[in-house]
Amino acid sequence: MSRKSILVVDDERSQREILEMILSGEGYDVTTASSGEAAMKFVQDRHFDLVLTDLQMTGMSGIDLLKELVAFDKSIMVILLTAHGTVDTAFESKELGAFAYLQKPYDREKLLETVSRALTKLSKLDTEIVSVSEEMDKVKKLILKVAKSNSTVLIRGESGTGKELIARSIHTNSPRSDEVFQAVNCAAINENLLESELFGHEKGSFTGAIGEKKGLFEVADGGTLFLDEIGELDISLQAKILRALQEKQIRRVGGTKEINVDVRVVTATNRDLLKMTQDGRFREDLYYRLNVLSIELPALRDRRSDIPVLIEYFIKKHTKNSSTKITGLSSDARKALLDYSYPGNIRQLESAIERAVLLCEGETIQLEDLPPEMQTAEIKADANAAFKLPPNGINFEELERSLIMQAMERTDNNITKSAKLLGLTFRTLQYRLEKFGVKKEEEDSES
Repeated sequence: MSRKSILVVDDERSQREILEMILSGEGYDVTTASSGEAAMKFVQDRHFDLVLTDLQMTGMSGIDLLKELVAFDKSIMVILLTAHGTVDTAFESKELGAFAYLQKPYDREKLLETVSRALTKLSKLDTEIVSVSEEMDKVKKLILKVAKSNSTVLIRGESGTGKELIARSIHTNSPRSDEVFQAVNCAAINENLLESELFGHEKGSFTGAIGEKKGLFEVADGGTLFLDEIGELDISLQAKILRALQEKQIRRVGGTKEINVDVRVVTATNRDLLKMTQDGRFREDLYYRLNVLSIELPALRDRRSDIPVLIEYFIKKHTKNSSTKITGLSSDARKALLDYSYPGNIRQLESAIERAVLLCEGETIQLEDLPPEMQTAEIKADANAAFKLPPNGINFEELERSLIMQAMERTDNNITKSAKLLGLTFRTLQYRLEKFGVKKEEEDSES
């Protein structure tokens, strides 16, 4: 996990150095600024999770800086520090969006506790589900209902639909939110190692077990354990999971002692577990134990109204910590992203946006910045669109010339790329360009 980044703002050098020493000693990535104006330059160049600022400074005050920060990025947590605090100022700072307000001289432990709470709240905000669709509104309401209980939850959905995000959201909204959340992909770990990963092992229990190790059931005691791809579990391991759920006890590999655990288990799968029980590949008793509460996640193609807001979210996410400035998408790129079917769901959309941000040479993402399959899908969609002949007919040569010129403009006069767009060979397009009197330099080779 990356270190949380904190910006300390104070016009007194000694105060900046003290805060930097305390926070760096706790493992935070700390940057200091001597004024509000300098702080805003830092914030515009890179992302910070938290800003600690003095209230009274030369130039821009802490309150003014707070206003600027909230206007620039509402996700930044802000803590105000002052030796001249009043009730009115504290109230104003909270109303404007500050997380907390501390008076100097502050207690070191109180400061660190406040910083920890601010960053914990930030982590909880990261689990917010980005959507505007009715389909996901139903999922959100269901999350709030199931989060209140300690019952097991089974999340169903295609690969890439965000099942772990839903599991984290359940934990964040549950009474266990202040405790640990542990996640493991059952399909990503070797069957023999997975038992040790889940239940732990004793020293010498197998080759390589040089010491005792706690399993995830123990580590997540009091919190939530998320088992992704639960359908990939071996039958023998399924029995041990069932026992842990029923008895609330586990036994380490090679151990003889029963260990009590209090864990809320959330599972997920993209497979049909009920059919697997009928085929003898999944225990029926475990299936019904896991399926006490169920959440069905829709595929992205079934919640298309979420695509525009997800595009905007991912562009912001992948430009946050870089110098890249993306102001939007070209009409062709936007159409391609909105029309695509997304067999890989949200994960595929995010990957496409991340790629586009890296390849984009200007401030606007172009069609050619997207993955090839999305470019092709956009071209095919246009090609397959029904063309209706106007009542008075058309000038076919003018239509042909117009399409050719559009293709050339879209590809910056690249004959090879234009020919591909039009479904023509290089030489055929070259002939037509000459026919219409469009003089272009010959390219070195056909592609």
